Amino acid sequence: MPPPGIALYFIALLPPPEIQEQLQSFKEHFYTAYQSKGALNSPPHITLHMPFQWKEAKENKLVESLKRFAKGNTSFEVQLQDFGCFAPRVIFSQVNESEPLRVLQQQLHRFVKIELNLFNAQYRDQRFHPHITLAFRDLKKDRFALAWQEFSERKYEADFKVNSFTLLKHNGKIWNSYTNFDF
Repeated sequence: MPPPGIALYFIALLPPPEIQEQLQSFKEHFYTAYQSKGALNSPPHITLHMPFQWKEAKENKLVESLKRFAKGNTSFEVQLQDFGCFAPRVIFSQVNESEPLRVLQQQLHRFVKIELNLFNAQYRDQRFHPHITLAFRDLKKDRFALAWQEFSERKYEADFKVNSFTLLKHNGKIWNSYTNFDF
């Protein structure tokens, strides 16, 4: 946990409620069938910027800066198709990569680095791999094999229009949507 006066945040795309409900039901299935509950700690989302610490006293600066960034963006479509994994622990809904999504993520990283001095040094060498986590790293290896056997061939498709992104804030136990930023 961060020190007093510091909170944890991250920036993500949240699907509309009807798709969130579908994805949440997958998360709950992984919990009941395979005892993976870690993904239940946040709403279904596509991470744009990994968790970072920020002084709560300066939260207004963070929000105002992200509002400015959001205004320079335009809507685009996101397609979810089937499932993927980061073996041997994580199972996710695959996001079809698109140029607008990649550009948004890159521009956001550049913006927060310059404007807010936010860095994700530990993720610097990893390329952006958009996905929506359904079973988290708490999925045991033997249960992963069973869960992946169930989901590897399973079909799922959904698409939605992205016209905003969300700042999420950790309350000490789970991640909650804190502020939405419309394009």
